[in-house]
Amino acid sequence: MSQKVLLTSKEVNIILHRLACQLIEKHLDFSNTVLIGLQPRGIYLAKRIKALLEQEYQIKKVPLGFLDITFFRDDFRRGEKQLEANKTQIDFLVEDQKVIFIDDVLYTGRSINAALTAIQSFGRPSEIELLVLIDRRFSRHLPIQPDYRGRQVDAIEDEKVKVSWYEKDGEDAVYLI
Repeated sequence: MSQKVLLTSKEVNIILHRLACQLIEKHLDFSNTVLIGLQPRGIYLAKRIKALLEQEYQIKKVPLGFLDITFFRDDFRRGEKQLEANKTQIDFLVEDQKVIFIDDVLYTGRSINAALTAIQSFGRPSEIELLVLIDRRFSRHLPIQPDYRGRQVDAIEDEKVKVSWYEKDGEDAVYLI
């Protein structure tokens, strides 16, 4: 299985800073905005964005939660593989808040569709936006587009985009496999 490096650690870091700055441009002090990392791999990106906002750009106390969408997916009963649920951790209300969903790769749009359903259990947001590190723009099954994207990747159906995070995989990188 061959792999091509799409983003190096340095490129990932530059993109994370750009995404954080784009969020600041739109949300300023985050007084009515919350970040929601989608389980399982969106949480690494969400934690990084929160850390940048607070440490590098001095935004105080950016609310961050993690949303498990496993049983809200339209395909969760279709495969042979047993699904493992992750933990939802949202310690705040999203009622009338601006919610920013954060995920590593936007592929078919089905995960985001599931997240839209799942978040309703925590209130009715005033607005929902989407931030992704990688946008596989030609693979969409649903009409969902990111508001903030790190990089667009044109990959064919049998190619996989793998995002490696230092916290989990020992390196920051994005590969096309």
